[in-house]
Amino acid sequence: MATMGVIADDFTGATDIATAYAARGYRTEVLTGRGAPADPTMDVAVVALKSRTAPVEAAVSQALAAHDRLAAAGHTRFFVKYCSTFDSTDDGNIGPVLDALTDSTGAAHCVVVPAFPATGRTTYQGHLFVWSDLLEHSPMRHHPLTPMTKSRIADLLRPQTTHSVGELPLGVVRGGADALRARIDTAPDRYLVVDAIEDRDLDTIAEATAGAVLRSGGSGLALGTRAGTADPASAFVAPTGRRLVVCGSASARTREQIASASAAGAPTRRLDVARLTTERAAVIDEALGWLRTRPADSAPVLYSVGALSDVSADSSSSALVEDALSEIVDGAVRDGFTQCIVAGGETSGAVVSRLGVERLTIGAGIAPGVCWAEGVTATGTRVALALKSGNFGEPDMFTTAWEALG
Repeated sequence: MATMGVIADDFTGATDIATAYAARGYRTEVLTGRGAPADPTMDVAVVALKSRTAPVEAAVSQALAAHDRLAAAGHTRFFVKYCSTFDSTDDGNIGPVLDALTDSTGAAHCVVVPAFPATGRTTYQGHLFVWSDLLEHSPMRHHPLTPMTKSRIADLLRPQTTHSVGELPLGVVRGGADALRARIDTAPDRYLVVDAIEDRDLDTIAEATAGAVLRSGGSGLALGTRAGTADPASAFVAPTGRRLVVCGSASARTREQIASASAAGAPTRRLDVARLTTERAAVIDEALGWLRTRPADSAPVLYSVGALSDVSADSSSSALVEDALSEIVDGAVRDGFTQCIVAGGETSGAVVSRLGVERLTIGAGIAPGVCWAEGVTATGTRVALALKSGNFGEPDMFTTAWEALG
Protein backbone atom coordinates (compact mmCIF):
# COMPACT_ATOMS: atom_id res chain seq x y z
CA MET A 1 0.00 0.00 0.00
CA ALA A 2 1.33 3.43 -0.92
CA THR A 3 2.87 4.99 2.20
CA MET A 4 5.29 7.76 1.24
CA GLY A 5 6.02 9.61 -1.98
CA VAL A 6 9.50 11.11 -2.12
CA ILE A 7 10.78 13.81 -4.46
CA ALA A 8 14.59 13.78 -4.61
CA ASP A 9 16.65 16.49 -6.28
CA ASP A 10 19.27 14.12 -7.68
CA PHE A 11 19.74 10.42 -8.37
CA THR A 12 22.17 9.58 -5.56
CA GLY A 13 19.86 11.37 -3.14
CA ALA A 14 17.02 9.23 -4.44
CA THR A 15 18.82 5.95 -3.83
CA ASP A 16 20.13 7.34 -0.54
CA ILE A 17 16.65 7.81 0.93
CA ALA A 18 15.36 4.68 -0.79
CA THR A 19 18.12 2.76 1.01
CA ALA A 20 16.91 4.20 4.30
CA TYR A 21 13.28 3.21 3.75
CA ALA A 22 14.27 -0.25 2.50
CA ALA A 23 16.47 -0.73 5.57
CA ARG A 24 13.43 0.06 7.72
CA GLY A 25 11.49 -2.73 6.01
CA TYR A 26 9.52 -0.94 3.29
CA ARG A 27 9.14 -2.13 -0.30
CA THR A 28 10.80 0.70 -2.15
CA GLU A 29 11.33 1.70 -5.76
CA VAL A 30 13.09 4.62 -7.44
CA LEU A 31 11.59 6.16 -10.56
CA THR A 32 13.56 8.32 -12.96
CA GLY A 33 12.22 11.44 -14.62
CA ARG A 34 11.31 9.51 -17.76
CA GLY A 35 7.63 9.04 -16.84
CA ALA A 36 7.18 5.44 -15.65
CA PRO A 37 4.14 5.39 -13.35
CA ALA A 38 4.65 4.64 -9.68
CA ASP A 39 3.70 1.12 -8.61
CA PRO A 40 0.78 1.47 -6.18
CA THR A 41 1.73 -1.83 -4.51
CA MET A 42 5.03 -0.35 -3.32
CA ASP A 43 5.17 1.17 0.16
CA VAL A 44 7.55 3.95 -0.87
CA ALA A 45 8.12 5.47 -4.30
CA VAL A 46 11.02 7.87 -4.85
CA VAL A 47 11.11 10.07 -7.94
CA ALA A 48 14.70 10.89 -8.88
CA LEU A 49 15.06 14.29 -10.48
CA LYS A 50 18.15 16.06 -11.81
CA SER A 51 17.11 19.42 -10.44
CA ARG A 52 19.59 20.40 -7.74
CA THR A 53 21.41 22.91 -9.95
CA ALA A 54 18.76 23.32 -12.64
CA PRO A 55 17.17 26.74 -13.29
CA VAL A 56 14.63 27.52 -10.57
CA GLU A 57 11.63 27.37 -12.88
CA ALA A 58 12.68 23.98 -14.20
CA ALA A 59 13.28 22.60 -10.70
CA VAL A 60 9.85 23.72 -9.50
CA SER A 61 8.13 22.35 -12.59
CA GLN A 62 9.84 18.97 -12.20
CA ALA A 63 8.95 18.78 -8.50
CA LEU A 64 5.28 19.55 -9.11
CA ALA A 65 5.13 16.96 -11.91
CA ALA A 66 6.71 14.40 -9.57
CA HIS A 67 4.12 15.21 -6.91
CA ASP A 68 1.30 14.63 -9.38
CA ARG A 69 2.86 11.36 -10.50
CA LEU A 70 3.06 10.11 -6.92
CA ALA A 71 -0.41 11.30 -6.02
CA ALA A 72 -1.78 9.37 -9.00
CA ALA A 73 -0.40 6.17 -7.39
CA GLY A 74 -2.23 6.90 -4.16
CA HIS A 75 0.43 8.69 -2.14
CA THR A 76 -1.01 11.30 0.21
CA ARG A 77 2.12 12.10 2.24
CA PHE A 78 5.27 13.49 0.68
CA PHE A 79 8.93 14.04 1.44
CA VAL A 80 11.24 16.52 -0.30
CA LYS A 81 14.74 15.00 -0.22
CA TYR A 82 17.79 17.23 -0.60
CA CYS A 83 21.43 16.71 0.29
CA SER A 84 22.39 16.41 3.95
CA THR A 85 24.79 19.31 3.35
CA PHE A 86 21.88 21.47 2.09
CA ASP A 87 23.55 21.98 -1.30
CA SER A 88 21.99 25.12 -2.77
CA THR A 89 22.53 28.79 -3.61
CA ASP A 90 20.72 31.95 -2.54
CA ASP A 91 18.38 31.45 -5.51
CA GLY A 92 17.45 27.87 -4.65
CA ASN A 93 16.48 25.32 -5.43
CA ILE A 94 15.40 24.05 -2.03
CA GLY A 95 13.30 27.07 -1.05
CA PRO A 96 11.37 27.51 -4.31
CA VAL A 97 10.57 23.77 -4.44
CA LEU A 98 9.35 23.78 -0.83
CA ASP A 99 7.23 26.87 -1.53
CA ALA A 100 5.58 25.18 -4.50
CA LEU A 101 4.93 21.91 -2.67
CA THR A 102 3.64 23.44 0.55
CA ASP A 103 1.17 25.38 -1.57
CA SER A 104 0.28 22.30 -3.63
CA THR A 105 -0.23 20.00 -0.63
CA GLY A 106 -1.80 22.61 1.64
CA ALA A 107 0.84 22.02 4.32
CA ALA A 108 0.76 24.67 7.05
CA HIS A 109 4.26 23.73 8.24
CA CYS A 110 7.22 21.76 6.90
CA VAL A 111 10.17 20.59 8.95
CA VAL A 112 13.68 21.07 7.57
CA VAL A 113 15.90 18.22 8.78
CA PRO A 114 19.09 17.63 6.77
CA ALA A 115 20.80 15.84 9.68
CA PHE A 116 22.15 12.34 9.06
CA PRO A 117 24.36 11.44 12.04
CA ALA A 118 25.56 8.15 10.53
CA THR A 119 27.34 10.18 7.84
CA GLY A 120 28.51 12.92 10.19
CA ARG A 121 25.80 15.49 9.39
CA THR A 122 24.24 16.96 12.52
CA THR A 123 22.26 20.09 13.33
CA TYR A 124 22.76 21.94 16.61
CA GLN A 125 21.38 25.37 17.48
CA GLY A 126 20.27 25.59 13.88
CA HIS A 127 23.80 25.14 12.53
CA LEU A 128 24.78 22.29 10.22
CA PHE A 129 27.94 20.37 11.05
CA VAL A 130 29.94 17.92 8.92
CA TRP A 131 31.51 15.71 11.58
CA SER A 132 33.22 18.23 13.89
CA ASP A 133 33.33 21.08 11.37
CA LEU A 134 30.73 23.70 10.67
CA LEU A 135 29.43 23.30 7.12
CA GLU A 136 31.23 26.47 6.02
CA HIS A 137 34.55 25.00 7.19
CA SER A 138 34.00 21.61 5.53
CA PRO A 139 35.13 20.60 2.03
CA MET A 140 31.66 21.69 0.83
CA ARG A 141 32.93 25.29 1.00
CA HIS A 142 34.84 24.55 -2.20
CA HIS A 143 32.05 22.81 -4.14
CA PRO A 144 32.27 24.08 -7.75
CA LEU A 145 28.50 24.53 -8.22
CA THR A 146 27.06 25.04 -4.73
CA PRO A 147 29.81 26.36 -2.44
CA MET A 148 28.49 26.32 1.11
CA THR A 149 29.89 29.39 2.90
CA LYS A 150 27.33 29.56 5.74
CA SER A 151 26.35 27.02 8.36
CA ARG A 152 23.08 28.25 9.87
CA ILE A 153 20.35 26.54 7.88
CA ALA A 154 17.85 29.35 8.37
CA ASP A 155 20.37 31.79 6.88
CA LEU A 156 20.73 29.49 3.88
CA LEU A 157 16.99 29.01 3.39
CA ARG A 158 15.64 32.53 4.01
CA PRO A 159 17.02 34.07 0.78
CA GLN A 160 15.36 31.23 -1.17
CA THR A 161 11.79 31.64 0.08
CA THR A 162 9.13 34.28 0.67
CA HIS A 163 7.97 32.47 3.82
CA SER A 164 9.26 32.66 7.38
CA VAL A 165 11.83 30.21 8.73
CA GLY A 166 11.96 29.28 12.41
CA GLU A 167 14.11 26.98 14.51
CA LEU A 168 13.32 24.25 17.05
CA PRO A 169 16.34 23.56 19.28
CA LEU A 170 17.53 20.24 20.62
CA GLY A 171 15.86 20.79 23.99
CA VAL A 172 12.45 20.79 22.33
CA VAL A 173 13.27 17.58 20.46
CA ARG A 174 14.49 15.90 23.63
CA GLY A 175 11.15 16.77 25.25
CA GLY A 176 9.56 13.96 23.24
CA ALA A 177 7.39 13.49 20.16
CA ASP A 178 4.16 14.83 21.63
CA ALA A 179 5.76 18.08 22.81
CA LEU A 180 7.58 18.49 19.52
CA ARG A 181 4.39 17.92 17.54
CA ALA A 182 2.61 20.58 19.60
CA ARG A 183 5.40 23.08 18.93
CA ILE A 184 5.28 22.36 15.21
CA ASP A 185 1.49 22.66 15.03
CA THR A 186 1.44 26.04 16.80
CA ALA A 187 4.55 27.57 15.22
CA PRO A 188 4.09 30.91 13.42
CA ASP A 189 6.63 29.94 10.75
CA ARG A 190 6.00 27.82 7.68
CA TYR A 191 9.45 26.21 7.75
CA LEU A 192 11.01 24.83 10.92
CA VAL A 193 14.67 23.86 11.15
CA VAL A 194 14.82 21.08 13.74
CA ASP A 195 17.99 20.15 15.62
CA ALA A 196 19.21 16.54 15.55
CA ILE A 197 22.58 15.22 16.66
CA GLU A 198 21.81 11.54 17.25
CA ASP A 199 19.64 8.89 15.65
CA ARG A 200 17.27 9.04 18.61
CA ASP A 201 16.55 12.67 17.73
CA LEU A 202 15.56 11.62 14.22
CA ASP A 203 13.32 8.93 15.73
CA THR A 204 11.54 11.61 17.74
CA ILE A 205 11.16 13.96 14.78
CA ALA A 206 9.87 11.14 12.58
CA GLU A 207 7.29 10.15 15.18
CA ALA A 208 6.21 13.76 15.71
CA THR A 209 5.72 14.32 11.98
CA ALA A 210 4.39 10.88 11.04
CA GLY A 211 1.06 12.34 9.99
CA ALA A 212 2.45 15.41 8.23
CA VAL A 213 1.43 15.85 4.62
CA LEU A 214 4.89 17.20 3.78
CA ARG A 215 8.35 16.81 5.32
CA SER A 216 11.79 17.74 4.04
CA GLY A 217 15.36 16.79 4.76
CA GLY A 218 18.08 14.23 4.24
CA SER A 219 17.57 10.51 4.33
CA GLY A 220 18.39 10.33 8.04
CA LEU A 221 14.81 11.31 8.83
CA ALA A 222 13.55 8.25 6.94
CA LEU A 223 15.62 6.02 9.23
CA GLY A 224 13.47 7.18 12.12
CA THR A 225 10.34 5.77 10.49
CA ARG A 226 8.53 2.96 12.31
CA ALA A 227 9.77 -0.42 11.04
CA GLY A 228 8.03 -2.32 8.23
CA THR A 229 8.38 -5.97 7.27
CA ALA A 230 10.14 -6.16 3.88
CA ASP A 231 13.68 -7.54 3.46
CA PRO A 232 15.79 -5.45 1.03
CA ALA A 233 18.49 -8.11 0.80
CA SER A 234 16.10 -10.38 -1.09
CA ALA A 235 14.90 -7.73 -3.54
CA PHE A 236 16.85 -9.08 -6.55
CA VAL A 237 19.62 -11.44 -7.70
CA ALA A 238 22.48 -9.47 -9.27
CA PRO A 239 23.11 -9.94 -12.99
CA THR A 240 26.36 -11.65 -13.87
CA GLY A 241 28.93 -9.59 -15.74
CA ARG A 242 31.98 -7.39 -15.42
CA ARG A 243 32.48 -4.63 -12.85
CA LEU A 244 33.13 -0.92 -13.32
CA VAL A 245 33.49 2.26 -11.25
CA VAL A 246 32.99 5.73 -12.77
CA CYS A 247 33.50 8.95 -10.82
CA GLY A 248 32.30 12.39 -11.80
CA SER A 249 32.45 13.64 -8.21
CA ALA A 250 35.14 16.03 -7.03
CA SER A 251 34.52 15.34 -3.34
CA ALA A 252 37.34 14.61 -0.94
CA ARG A 253 35.87 11.21 -0.01
CA THR A 254 35.57 10.09 -3.65
CA ARG A 255 39.17 11.11 -4.31
CA GLU A 256 40.16 9.09 -1.24
CA GLN A 257 38.21 6.08 -2.57
CA ILE A 258 39.95 6.32 -5.94
CA ALA A 259 43.35 6.39 -4.23
CA SER A 260 42.38 3.43 -2.03
CA ALA A 261 41.24 1.38 -5.03
CA SER A 262 44.45 2.16 -6.88
CA ALA A 263 46.56 1.17 -3.87
CA ALA A 264 44.62 -2.12 -3.71
CA GLY A 265 45.56 -2.89 -7.32
CA ALA A 266 42.45 -1.76 -9.21
CA PRO A 267 43.18 -0.38 -12.69
CA THR A 268 42.55 3.40 -12.66
CA ARG A 269 42.41 5.99 -15.43
CA ARG A 270 41.66 9.70 -15.43
CA LEU A 271 39.35 10.91 -18.17
CA ASP A 272 41.15 13.37 -20.47
CA VAL A 273 38.76 16.24 -19.71
CA ALA A 274 40.83 18.86 -21.55
CA ARG A 275 40.29 17.06 -24.88
CA LEU A 276 36.52 16.64 -24.54
CA THR A 277 35.66 19.95 -26.21
CA THR A 278 37.62 19.16 -29.37
CA GLU A 279 38.10 15.37 -29.45
CA ARG A 280 35.12 14.00 -27.56
CA ALA A 281 34.59 10.88 -29.67
CA ALA A 282 38.27 9.95 -29.48
CA VAL A 283 38.38 10.37 -25.70
CA ILE A 284 35.34 8.13 -25.28
CA ASP A 285 36.67 5.49 -27.68
CA GLU A 286 40.02 5.44 -25.88
CA ALA A 287 38.33 5.00 -22.51
CA LEU A 288 36.18 2.14 -23.78
CA GLY A 289 39.22 0.51 -25.37
CA TRP A 290 41.05 0.75 -22.06
CA LEU A 291 38.13 -0.87 -20.22
CA ARG A 292 37.93 -3.76 -22.68
CA THR A 293 41.59 -4.63 -22.13
CA ARG A 294 41.50 -4.63 -18.32
CA PRO A 295 41.54 -8.05 -16.61
CA ALA A 296 38.09 -9.63 -16.64
CA ASP A 297 38.11 -10.14 -12.87
CA SER A 298 39.09 -6.54 -12.07
CA ALA A 299 36.93 -3.53 -11.22
CA PRO A 300 38.52 -0.68 -13.21
CA VAL A 301 38.00 2.89 -12.01
CA LEU A 302 37.48 5.72 -14.48
CA TYR A 303 37.43 9.18 -12.93
CA SER A 304 37.44 12.86 -13.87
CA VAL A 305 38.98 14.48 -10.75
CA GLY A 306 42.03 13.17 -8.97
CA ALA A 307 43.02 16.37 -7.14
CA LEU A 308 41.40 19.73 -6.35
CA SER A 309 43.52 21.30 -9.10
CA ASP A 310 41.51 19.22 -11.60
CA VAL A 311 38.24 20.90 -10.56
CA SER A 312 36.56 23.40 -12.86
CA ALA A 313 33.81 25.76 -11.69
CA ASP A 314 32.55 25.94 -15.27
CA SER A 315 29.14 24.25 -15.38
CA SER A 316 29.53 23.60 -19.12
CA SER A 317 32.71 21.63 -18.39
CA SER A 318 30.86 19.62 -15.75
CA ALA A 319 28.11 18.85 -18.25
CA LEU A 320 30.70 17.65 -20.77
CA VAL A 321 32.19 15.27 -18.20
CA GLU A 322 28.78 13.90 -17.15
CA ASP A 323 27.78 13.37 -20.76
CA ALA A 324 31.04 11.63 -21.64
CA LEU A 325 31.01 9.37 -18.59
CA SER A 326 27.40 8.40 -19.25
CA GLU A 327 28.21 7.47 -22.85
CA ILE A 328 31.18 5.44 -21.67
CA VAL A 329 29.00 3.52 -19.20
CA ASP A 330 26.43 2.91 -21.93
CA GLY A 331 29.14 1.49 -24.18
CA ALA A 332 30.60 -0.53 -21.33
CA VAL A 333 27.22 -2.12 -20.55
CA ARG A 334 26.99 -3.20 -24.19
CA ASP A 335 30.44 -4.76 -23.69
CA GLY A 336 29.23 -6.80 -20.71
CA PHE A 337 29.89 -4.50 -17.73
CA THR A 338 26.65 -5.02 -15.82
CA GLN A 339 27.71 -4.14 -12.26
CA CYS A 340 28.59 -0.48 -11.88
CA ILE A 341 29.30 2.01 -9.09
CA VAL A 342 28.71 5.64 -10.07
CA ALA A 343 30.06 8.41 -7.82
CA GLY A 344 28.43 11.85 -7.99
CA GLY A 345 24.81 12.95 -8.12
CA GLU A 346 24.88 14.70 -11.49
CA THR A 347 26.91 11.89 -13.05
CA SER A 348 24.51 9.28 -11.66
CA GLY A 349 21.57 11.11 -13.19
CA ALA A 350 23.32 11.30 -16.54
CA VAL A 351 24.22 7.59 -16.46
CA VAL A 352 20.73 6.37 -15.57
CA SER A 353 19.17 8.63 -18.20
CA ARG A 354 21.62 7.48 -20.89
CA LEU A 355 20.97 3.82 -20.09
CA GLY A 356 17.23 4.40 -20.31
CA VAL A 357 16.56 2.89 -16.89
CA GLU A 358 13.08 3.96 -15.79
CA ARG A 359 12.75 2.08 -12.50
CA LEU A 360 15.22 0.88 -9.86
CA THR A 361 14.48 -1.89 -7.38
CA ILE A 362 16.31 -1.23 -4.12
CA GLY A 363 18.46 -4.06 -2.76
CA ALA A 364 21.27 -4.65 -0.29
CA GLY A 365 22.92 -1.74 1.47
CA ILE A 366 26.62 -0.99 1.08
CA ALA A 367 27.10 1.93 3.49
CA PRO A 368 24.89 4.56 5.10
CA GLY A 369 23.11 6.22 2.19
CA VAL A 370 24.41 3.81 -0.48
CA CYS A 371 22.84 0.60 -1.80
CA TRP A 372 22.79 -1.70 -4.78
CA ALA A 373 19.79 -1.32 -7.05
CA GLU A 374 18.60 -3.26 -10.09
CA GLY A 375 17.36 -1.71 -13.31
CA VAL A 376 16.71 -2.65 -16.92
CA THR A 377 18.21 -0.57 -19.72
CA ALA A 378 16.35 0.62 -22.80
CA THR A 379 17.84 -2.35 -24.67
CA GLY A 380 16.64 -4.87 -22.08
CA THR A 381 19.92 -5.50 -20.22
CA ARG A 382 19.69 -6.06 -16.46
CA VAL A 383 22.21 -3.97 -14.55
CA ALA A 384 23.17 -3.57 -10.89
CA LEU A 385 23.91 0.06 -10.05
CA ALA A 386 25.25 1.69 -6.89
CA LEU A 387 24.64 5.44 -7.20
CA LYS A 388 26.85 7.10 -4.62
CA SER A 389 26.84 10.65 -3.33
CA GLY A 390 30.39 11.92 -3.64
CA ASN A 391 30.86 12.26 0.11
CA PHE A 392 29.47 8.85 1.11
CA GLY A 393 31.05 5.45 1.73
CA GLU A 394 34.16 4.14 3.43
CA PRO A 395 37.57 4.74 1.79
CA ASP A 396 37.75 1.12 0.56
CA MET A 397 34.22 1.10 -0.89
CA PHE A 398 35.33 0.67 -4.52
CA THR A 399 36.96 -2.65 -3.65
CA THR A 400 34.53 -3.98 -1.03
CA ALA A 401 31.08 -2.95 -2.32
CA TRP A 402 30.85 -5.97 -4.60
CA GLU A 403 30.58 -8.32 -1.61
CA ALA A 404 27.05 -7.07 -0.92
CA LEU A 405 25.92 -8.45 -4.29
CA GLY A 406 26.49 -11.98 -3.03
